[in-house]
Amino acid sequence: MKIEQLYTGCLAQGAYYIESDGEVAIIDPLRETQQYIDKAKANNAKIKYILETHFHADFVSGHIDLAKKTGAAIVFGSGATTDYEIHAAVDNEELKLGKLTIKVLHTPGHTLESVTYLLIDEDGKDHAIFSGDTLFLGDVGRPDLAIKSDLSKEDLAGMLYDSLRDKIMTLSDDVIVYPAHGAGSACGKNLSKETVGVLGEQKKTNYALRADMTKQEFIKEVLDGIAPPPQYFAKNAMMNKMGYDNFDMILQTGDVPLSPEEFEALANHESALVLDVRTQSDFIKGHIPNSIFIGLNGGFAPWVGALITDIKQPIVLVVPEGKSEEAVTRLSRVGYDNTLGYLKGGIEAWKACGKDIETLESISAETFADISKTSDINVLDVRKDGEYNSMHLENAQHFSLDCINDNMNAIADDNTYYVHCAGGYRSVIAISILKARGFNNLIDIAGGFGAIKKTDLPTTDFVCPSTL
Repeated sequence: MKIEQLYTGCLAQGAYYIESDGEVAIIDPLRETQQYIDKAKANNAKIKYILETHFHADFVSGHIDLAKKTGAAIVFGSGATTDYEIHAAVDNEELKLGKLTIKVLHTPGHTLESVTYLLIDEDGKDHAIFSGDTLFLGDVGRPDLAIKSDLSKEDLAGMLYDSLRDKIMTLSDDVIVYPAHGAGSACGKNLSKETVGVLGEQKKTNYALRADMTKQEFIKEVLDGIAPPPQYFAKNAMMNKMGYDNFDMILQTGDVPLSPEEFEALANHESALVLDVRTQSDFIKGHIPNSIFIGLNGGFAPWVGALITDIKQPIVLVVPEGKSEEAVTRLSRVGYDNTLGYLKGGIEAWKACGKDIETLESISAETFADISKTSDINVLDVRKDGEYNSMHLENAQHFSLDCINDNMNAIADDNTYYVHCAGGYRSVIAISILKARGFNNLIDIAGGFGAIKKTDLPTTDFVCPSTL
């Protein structure tokens, strides 16, 4: 028996490779499927099953392409309906994989079709669960993402309570837990940084598995503090349900070098978005006017999904040398399949043609502190609500970067704003978007709030209401 977790940090997502006696199952694969085919081939094995825990909302799965390439069966849970051929497994159905058995446990709650796959070893012992978004380490899946359901999030939360107690918590404490996500995923609110655990530890430490918890208490605690889902979630879920274009073709048409003239023509005549995926320091030093910065070195794909509202938006890329394929791949993971190419030679080629370059003003936290003490200034904090509530600068204006498209009217285009996040990545994204919308008086605070805290500027700490 071989089990391998294939974890993708940008998405905080775990796919799984299970092999026994020459047969392989892949659970929740990524869009780029060749890695699984190569792994099976290297082990002289054949992919038999592609097991989907549910219709994913935070990424586009590779199940359809992988099935076409290998002939493997796509398995979903009971009640799943798709526009392509699948096997909808009934509750407690057993699938044979070499000397192993995989039992399909229907665990609705995160979504209606959600399942947990119980792996039973060749001796008949329960070995592990692949829990999808039903159970995370430290949390459970959010119950507000069902596609076109007439059920409320409270209804789904109640189903999740029953699924956990009837199907998961009855298993032995030594059963290994392999979840679909870890910390950083928007599919839960309190996920652990660990990506593998044991069920007994979760029974002791996971708030949602408390033995004395009533269903109403569970519903209240699971729903408390859930942020609205990113706008691309529903679109990705529909792609996973209805189908999508072949990834190899998307890579072929998107990973195309463009001369500065070709690049500019696409941006102007095809209304293509110029997406700069270099580091924020490179973007600050010089970038194409009206380009949007979302760097590969941060949470690239989720930020693209949260901020670029049209999933079919034509995109042309400014990339670091040798990173074009990675950029196109990571865009496709969240369903942005309309990349038209990248600027060959990068910014240097653009400048060599005499085309315009803009820079972005960025100052140190120390310089910002000096200015703050002598002038009445506007500060814009684009961190998440929880970060802001924990500690922030006095008199700072705030809205989360996630919500920037809904808050353009909250700032004045004739005012100068000093913009910061936690470390500098999100503030540059925010400034690039605002500049493209006509806001020009924007100054980045390098190092973000982490650097600001080291100055003597006054901050406001969060005060728990119960202490007032």
